[in-house]
Amino acid sequence: MPDRRQMDDTVPMSLYDLTVPALDGNPFDLGQLRGKVTLAVNVASECGFTPQYAGLQQLHDRLSARGFSVLGFPSNEFGGQEPGSAEQIHSFCERNFGVNFPLFAKLETKPGPGQSPVYAFLEKGGKAPNWNFCKYVVGKDGEVRGFFPSNVAPDDPKLTAAIEDALASS
Repeated sequence: MPDRRQMDDTVPMSLYDLTVPALDGNPFDLGQLRGKVTLAVNVASECGFTPQYAGLQQLHDRLSARGFSVLGFPSNEFGGQEPGSAEQIHSFCERNFGVNFPLFAKLETKPGPGQSPVYAFLEKGGKAPNWNFCKYVVGKDGEVRGFFPSNVAPDDPKLTAAIEDALASS
Protein backbone atom coordinates (compact mmCIF):
# COMPACT_ATOMS: atom_id res chain seq x y z
CA MET A 1 0.00 0.00 0.00
CA PRO A 2 1.45 3.42 -0.87
CA ASP A 3 2.45 5.82 1.88
CA ARG A 4 -0.50 8.04 2.80
CA ARG A 5 1.78 11.05 2.56
CA GLN A 6 2.17 12.69 -0.78
CA MET A 7 5.57 12.07 -2.31
CA ASP A 8 6.47 15.62 -3.21
CA ASP A 9 9.85 17.34 -3.20
CA THR A 10 8.36 20.57 -1.85
CA VAL A 11 6.71 19.08 1.24
CA PRO A 12 8.90 17.20 3.73
CA MET A 13 8.02 13.78 5.07
CA SER A 14 8.38 15.02 8.66
CA LEU A 15 8.34 18.38 10.39
CA TYR A 16 11.70 17.37 11.79
CA ASP A 17 13.21 17.25 8.28
CA LEU A 18 13.20 21.06 8.10
CA THR A 19 15.64 23.77 9.06
CA VAL A 20 14.00 27.16 9.58
CA PRO A 21 15.23 30.58 10.66
CA ALA A 22 14.87 31.23 14.37
CA LEU A 23 13.61 34.62 15.52
CA ASP A 24 17.24 35.76 15.85
CA GLY A 25 17.83 34.86 12.17
CA ASN A 26 20.05 31.85 12.85
CA PRO A 27 19.12 28.51 11.29
CA PHE A 28 17.26 26.16 13.61
CA ASP A 29 17.34 22.48 12.67
CA LEU A 30 13.96 21.06 13.69
CA GLY A 31 15.66 17.65 13.46
CA GLN A 32 17.02 18.28 16.94
CA LEU A 33 13.40 17.84 18.14
CA ARG A 34 13.03 14.37 16.59
CA GLY A 35 11.86 12.04 19.35
CA LYS A 36 10.01 14.87 21.12
CA VAL A 37 6.40 15.98 20.93
CA THR A 38 5.89 19.55 19.79
CA LEU A 39 3.03 22.00 19.58
CA ALA A 40 3.41 24.25 16.53
CA VAL A 41 1.46 27.49 16.91
CA ASN A 42 1.11 30.45 14.53
CA VAL A 43 1.38 33.38 16.92
CA ALA A 44 0.74 37.14 16.79
CA SER A 45 1.38 39.89 19.33
CA GLU A 46 -1.72 42.03 18.68
CA CYS A 47 -4.44 39.36 18.50
CA GLY A 48 -7.36 38.76 20.83
CA PHE A 49 -5.82 35.31 21.42
CA THR A 50 -2.39 36.75 22.35
CA PRO A 51 -2.98 36.05 26.09
CA GLN A 52 -2.65 32.37 25.13
CA TYR A 53 1.12 32.96 25.21
CA ALA A 54 0.89 32.60 29.01
CA GLY A 55 -0.81 29.21 28.77
CA LEU A 56 1.58 28.05 26.05
CA GLN A 57 4.54 28.94 28.26
CA GLN A 58 2.95 27.09 31.21
CA LEU A 59 2.40 24.04 29.01
CA HIS A 60 6.00 24.22 27.80
CA ASP A 61 7.32 24.55 31.36
CA ARG A 62 5.15 21.74 32.72
CA LEU A 63 5.94 19.18 30.01
CA SER A 64 9.41 20.04 28.69
CA ALA A 65 11.15 17.57 31.01
CA ARG A 66 9.04 14.82 29.41
CA GLY A 67 10.22 15.63 25.88
CA PHE A 68 7.78 18.35 24.84
CA SER A 69 8.24 21.81 23.35
CA VAL A 70 6.00 24.60 22.12
CA LEU A 71 7.17 26.14 18.82
CA GLY A 72 5.97 29.68 18.06
CA PHE A 73 5.76 30.74 14.41
CA PRO A 74 4.90 34.46 14.14
CA SER A 75 2.69 35.41 11.21
CA ASN A 76 1.25 38.73 10.09
CA GLU A 77 -1.29 37.22 7.71
CA PHE A 78 -4.39 37.31 9.85
CA GLY A 79 -5.52 40.86 10.50
CA GLY A 80 -1.98 42.26 10.30
CA GLN A 81 -1.63 41.40 13.99
CA GLU A 82 2.12 40.68 13.97
CA PRO A 83 3.60 43.83 12.41
CA GLY A 84 6.72 44.04 14.58
CA SER A 85 10.34 43.25 13.87
CA ALA A 86 12.01 40.13 15.25
CA GLU A 87 13.45 42.20 18.10
CA GLN A 88 10.04 43.68 18.93
CA ILE A 89 8.41 40.22 18.90
CA HIS A 90 11.09 38.78 21.17
CA SER A 91 10.91 41.70 23.60
CA PHE A 92 7.09 41.63 23.70
CA CYS A 93 6.92 37.87 24.34
CA GLU A 94 9.63 37.85 26.97
CA ARG A 95 8.44 40.98 28.80
CA ASN A 96 4.72 40.21 28.84
CA PHE A 97 4.60 36.41 29.03
CA GLY A 98 8.08 35.18 29.99
CA VAL A 99 8.25 33.17 26.76
CA ASN A 100 11.35 31.01 26.50
CA PHE A 101 10.12 28.35 24.09
CA PRO A 102 11.55 28.53 20.55
CA LEU A 103 10.25 31.39 18.42
CA PHE A 104 10.94 31.58 14.73
CA ALA A 105 11.18 34.23 12.04
CA LYS A 106 7.88 35.47 10.64
CA LEU A 107 6.50 33.21 7.97
CA GLU A 108 3.51 32.68 5.71
CA THR A 109 0.99 30.13 6.91
CA LYS A 110 -1.66 30.41 4.19
CA PRO A 111 -1.56 28.05 1.21
CA GLY A 112 0.03 29.55 -1.87
CA PRO A 113 3.40 30.10 -3.50
CA GLY A 114 4.88 31.91 -0.47
CA GLN A 115 3.70 29.39 2.12
CA SER A 116 6.42 28.28 4.50
CA PRO A 117 7.50 24.64 4.17
CA VAL A 118 6.56 24.31 7.86
CA TYR A 119 2.92 25.11 7.12
CA ALA A 120 2.91 23.22 3.82
CA PHE A 121 3.79 20.17 5.92
CA LEU A 122 1.43 20.90 8.81
CA GLU A 123 -1.44 21.46 6.38
CA LYS A 124 -0.97 17.90 5.13
CA GLY A 125 -2.63 16.92 8.41
CA GLY A 126 -5.87 18.19 6.87
CA LYS A 127 -6.21 21.74 8.18
CA ALA A 128 -4.66 25.05 7.27
CA PRO A 129 -4.72 27.77 9.93
CA ASN A 130 -7.68 30.11 9.57
CA TRP A 131 -6.53 32.62 12.20
CA ASN A 132 -3.75 33.25 14.71
CA PHE A 133 -3.01 30.73 17.45
CA CYS A 134 -4.03 27.58 15.58
CA LYS A 135 -2.24 24.63 17.16
CA TYR A 136 -0.77 21.45 15.69
CA VAL A 137 0.30 18.56 17.91
CA VAL A 138 3.28 16.90 16.26
CA GLY A 139 4.38 13.46 17.42
CA LYS A 140 7.85 12.16 18.15
CA ASP A 141 8.11 11.02 14.52
CA GLY A 142 7.37 14.51 13.20
CA GLU A 143 3.86 13.62 11.99
CA VAL A 144 0.82 15.79 12.72
CA ARG A 145 -1.28 14.12 15.41
CA GLY A 146 -3.95 16.77 15.86
CA PHE A 147 -5.17 20.23 14.92
CA PHE A 148 -6.81 22.67 17.33
CA PRO A 149 -8.25 26.02 16.23
CA SER A 150 -7.54 29.40 17.80
CA ASN A 151 -10.35 29.24 20.34
CA VAL A 152 -8.92 26.10 21.95
CA ALA A 153 -6.89 27.35 24.91
CA PRO A 154 -3.57 25.74 25.85
CA ASP A 155 -5.15 24.22 28.97
CA ASP A 156 -8.16 22.78 27.12
CA PRO A 157 -8.60 19.13 28.15
CA LYS A 158 -8.87 17.96 24.52
CA LEU A 159 -5.55 19.59 23.63
CA THR A 160 -3.75 18.38 26.73
CA ALA A 161 -5.12 14.85 26.15
CA ALA A 162 -3.77 14.88 22.58
CA ILE A 163 -0.36 15.99 23.86
CA GLU A 164 -0.41 13.32 26.59
CA ASP A 165 -1.34 10.65 24.02
CA ALA A 166 1.53 11.73 21.79
CA LEU A 167 3.95 11.70 24.73
CA ALA A 168 2.82 8.20 25.71
CA SER A 169 3.24 6.71 22.22
CA SER A 170 6.54 5.32 21.10
